[in-house]
Amino acid sequence: MVRVYNLSPKKSLGFFSTLNLNVILIMINVAFFLIVSFFPQKFVLDNIAISLQNIIQLKLWTFITSMFMHGGFFHLFANMFSLLFIGGLVEKLLGRKRYFWFYIISGLFAGLLYILVELLFPSNLPAVGASGALFGLVGMLVLLTPNLPVFVMFIPIPIKMKYAGPGMLIVLWLISLAGNIPIGNTAHLGGLVAGIVYGLYIKNRYKRKTEFIRRQFS
Repeated sequence: MVRVYNLSPKKSLGFFSTLNLNVILIMINVAFFLIVSFFPQKFVLDNIAISLQNIIQLKLWTFITSMFMHGGFFHLFANMFSLLFIGGLVEKLLGRKRYFWFYIISGLFAGLLYILVELLFPSNLPAVGASGALFGLVGMLVLLTPNLPVFVMFIPIPIKMKYAGPGMLIVLWLISLAGNIPIGNTAHLGGLVAGIVYGLYIKNRYKRKTEFIRRQFS
């Protein structure tokens, strides 16, 4: 068999083709936050944030828009700083296309669980943020790289991912209960569950590869 190579130069796909998807997601989050900050708060709550009332009114697009909106600068910074490191690793493990769909589906599942809990225990509070999708990434890493050392918040020593992931969920839940702070804990849980389920699928489908990855990050 004779291999034929195309020696003509490839056409440039533009600036965004040189960036990894994770950086593009961060840029979209930041840009969306800046743009929406000029909108009236009522419009944001009624058309961008996810809430039981919005879903009852069939504003189903809020499952997506809420994933890219944040409640303030610190909320945005904390999520994007975490996404920069965690998302970059997950994209390298999964690849660009698979990472994109995993990120979106994790966020959707987080929003879905949030709405289901709201049906049972209504709080009438809207939810925004990338935390649900972010916890999806964490859930997958808990399965695939359980011994990966990571830094959590202001703790000066690294903690293994298998403890850091569930630990962060518990800590945020306790903070919200103790300080009566509206944190989307059920959305975080939904994302974490989605990530663990996908991690189990990957682990069983690609046993040799996932075992190699686990050893590399032990």
